[in-house]
Order: sequence, then structure tokens, then C-alpha cells
Amino acid sequence: MDAYFKILNKELKNYQRAIPCLLVDLDILDENIAEALSNFRKDASLRVVIKSLPSVQLIEYILEKTHSSKLMVFHQPFLTDLVARLGDKADILLGKPMPIKTAEYFYNNLPQEYNGFNPFTQIQWLVDTKKRIEEYINLAKQLNQKLRLNIEIDVGLHRGGFSSLKSLTKVLSLIENNQNFVEFSGFMGYDPHVVKLPKIIRSQKKALRLANQYYEDCKTLVKNDFPELWNENLTFNGAGSPTLNLHTTPSSPINDIAIGSCFVKPTTFDISSLRSYKPAAFIATPVLKFFSNTTLPGLEKLRPFFTKKSAFIYGGFWKADYYYPKGVKQNNLFGASTNQTMINIPKNASLQVDDFVFLRPHQSEFVFLQFGEILPIKNGKIQQPWQLLNNS
Repeated sequence: MDAYFKILNKELKNYQRAIPCLLVDLDILDENIAEALSNFRKDASLRVVIKSLPSVQLIEYILEKTHSSKLMVFHQPFLTDLVARLGDKADILLGKPMPIKTAEYFYNNLPQEYNGFNPFTQIQWLVDTKKRIEEYINLAKQLNQKLRLNIEIDVGLHRGGFSSLKSLTKVLSLIENNQNFVEFSGFMGYDPHVVKLPKIIRSQKKALRLANQYYEDCKTLVKNDFPELWNENLTFNGAGSPTLNLHTTPSSPINDIAIGSCFVKPTTFDISSLRSYKPAAFIATPVLKFFSNTTLPGLEKLRPFFTKKSAFIYGGFWKADYYYPKGVKQNNLFGASTNQTMINIPKNASLQVDDFVFLRPHQSEFVFLQFGEILPIKNGKIQQPWQLLNNS
């Protein structure tokens, strides 16, 4: 770790400017991609989760490395931005139900150039209630275009979606009766609770069995009772980074596995099921001021007793943990600041003005967007910056 961050520190100090920046190490990213692919089922598709990787170049990099053309999008501005950049092979699944006004806005404000992308046949809109399905049917009539609908099912997370075959039967009938306007494209069942539930509540084995069984029952319902809606190209999406390794066998009911965060591994994903993945994303921020000890307002007389070295960094109030130099911590008495944060430094740490402090983000989907760009690192060298997706 010491040698690695000393190389990065030197590279950043020689860079064209010194501000807080978001780094993605492409060598580590490649290792994580290889790890994800090493146990990936040949009969399943990999779908890249955009909210966890909100940069066009980062998305393109991972799509190329994974030989995928499938994306999961959670934000309308990202969707609009991507439409202008993607080709005719891309398949987009919405990761959460969009309010009908948002879907309508999307279609009424399409970019002038599609680059071969068809915004009707290449998007699956996620629907979670009968009312929402009715709204999308009406939107399709208004647009005079057929829309693809993917149904969210509740496999145990209880965050929405259809939780019974009875309620699912009603909406499948609704779709069947409106096939001129909407097309059933599959199911989405998200299952992170399987690995996050305390064992005292339910074992992982049982939680997975119950989730998979309900998913399988939903598929059987379509196949047996709604044969007109069934075809071999339906998207049965599920998993996510935490449960990726639980869907490596053909017995899994899903054929479309969505992952994103495991590629860069923020701290929230420091979990046992992802222990073979490495952190690939870091925040780096320069030291603005350095002191041989700590002085706090109103406690100047106690300065001799505050023996820890201190510094003020550029920014600091991110959803992130201090990572290097080892032992660096925020001074909680001084408090966090989005402008300048006081940190305390171990006596044995070598840190001076203009050196960089490194943090690990808690998550990638929000934290990445706080920076104007991503600085890719390859062989310890900063590459051409990557731009973030449009967020407005």
C-alpha cells in the first residue's frame, strides 16, 4: 500500500492542477472484471449498472471488457444522455419504476441524433403496480408507439413489486389485452436481502431458496397461463453485486445479472461475498496547511497536550473513509467541512503541504457525481480524464 500511494502522490503532485479528484485504477478494475467473469454463467447476460459507474468512458470500457451491450439505468437524465451515444445493439432496462411524467418527458425531449438507437424497442420500462402499467399503456397510445414493460416482482426484499401470483395474474392479463400498445419483456427481482439478513432472522440458504422459488413460480405462470406473452428472449433480471456469486449455476431462475459496484468496490461492498474484489476507486485531495500539533479554538492553552500532527485538506465532507496515509482521521472536535477539513495525522506518517490524502468512497453512484471528471490511472500514470454523465 505504501509504495502504491507514494507513486500516486508523486503523479498527482506533477499533474496540471491540485484539487479533489476521483481516481479509478484501470489495472485493479481489470482484475475485478476478470473476477466477475471467472464464474459467470454462459447462459446468462451481464448487465452493467449505470448508477454505480456514471461515466460514458467508464461504461464503454467495462462493456468492451465484458463483451456486453446491456445496461441498467436508474435516472432519466442518464438515459437521455446515453441515447445519443449508444448504438443499435444496446438493451436498456430501467432499474426502478419511472413516474409516467418522467417517461413522457423523456420521449418528448429525445436528442436529435439517436446514433442508431431505437428508444422504443431498446428500452424496457420497469413497472410495479397495475396503475403504473395502465399509465404506460396510455402513454403508448399517446405516442402511437409500442413500449416494452418489465415487471418488478418482490422476491423477499419488500421494496415494491408484485408479491403474489394472484396480483401478477391480473396485470399479465392487462398486458395480454393490450398487446398492440405494450409488450411484456420479462421480470426483475432484486435480492440483496439474501446476504444482508441477520442469520438469526433467516439463513442465507433459506432466503435464496424462497427468492428463487417465487421467481420460478412467476416464470411458470407466464409460460403456462399466458403463452402469448412467453418467448425465449425474455429478460429475467436479478442479482446485483452482493449476490452475484449466488447465481452461478443453471438452477438460478434469472438469465440477466446486473452488477456495477463490484467493479470499483466502494466500502459499502466490503462484504464476505465480494472479498475477492479489490478497491479500484479513490478520492485524492491535497493538503493545504500543516501543523506539528493540534490547536483548537478556545483551547489554545491546552495546545501542548494536543500532540498529534494536524492538517487541513481541500474539501473533505464526502461519503468516504480516510484510507492513506494509514491512521489519518478527521478531527471530530473541529468538525467536518466541505471547504477545509482538519485531519489528525499519526506521528510516523510523512505528510506535508501539497501531498495528497486518499479516501475510499462509501458508494460510487452518488460520490462520483460530486467530481467534474474521473482520472483513470494506468500503470501508476494519469490518463486522459473521463467525463461523467449529464445529471440534469
